[in-house]
Amino acid sequence: MEAYGEFARVYDLFMSDVDYDSWSEYIIRLLREDGIKDGLVLELGCGTGSLTTRLAKAGYDMIGVDNSPAMLQEAMEKKEEQSLDILYLMQDMREFELYGTVKAVVSICDSMNYITEEEDLLEVFRLVNNYLDPGGLFLFDLNTIYKYEKLLGDSTIAENRPEGSFIWDNEYDPESRINVYELALFIPREDGLYEKYEEEHYQRAYTLEKIQSLLRQAGMEYVTAYDAFTEEPPREGSERIYILARESGKAENCKEGEN
Repeated sequence: MEAYGEFARVYDLFMSDVDYDSWSEYIIRLLREDGIKDGLVLELGCGTGSLTTRLAKAGYDMIGVDNSPAMLQEAMEKKEEQSLDILYLMQDMREFELYGTVKAVVSICDSMNYITEEEDLLEVFRLVNNYLDPGGLFLFDLNTIYKYEKLLGDSTIAENRPEGSFIWDNEYDPESRINVYELALFIPREDGLYEKYEEEHYQRAYTLEKIQSLLRQAGMEYVTAYDAFTEEPPREGSERIYILARESGKAENCKEGEN
């Protein structure tokens, strides 16, 4: 089943505990520290556009890519309500296409963990390198092995809210590093009854060493990694990390063409 199908309608309500303002401020700070204060920025796995809209308001010319039509519909409604100029594209990040290059590519909310095959993740990195300006920045986050093993593991999470209820059954296989969660949603109807929707999501945990290797194979320059929302190195107990990488190759190719 398509990830975030029916869940898209209530995604923002169930994600209300995520401080998108702080998350976007962190992303903007890292972009500006790299000298990226405006211009084209691509968000991969943009979902309902919560970060995309905030970056657009901060002065960036935003492009959002997601493979869920339901999530993009929510993003489009936000764009129209706030009169923002954002280009949304329904594409799979493993084969996305742009008309030109961008100054930066960002991806949050563990979108990269949804790429469960190394070959596919390598292709995403290659495409990012291809569509970045020379020396452009790639900034993305990942859930860590620690989070999957120690915090999620084999567990069940249930929550009841006025806008709906959900049951999250989680299973993590430390050998394959595949995390599977089955999501059951109970959404209230106007007649007082509830509709049940079920979704299944797969994610994979990656070591930082593996990510570094794949980035280099893709032709990119690995820059650094941070414990989420800091500029400190990842800790053993980090639940989420941010990785910075840089486009590599275009400047050298231009020099070769001039000779």
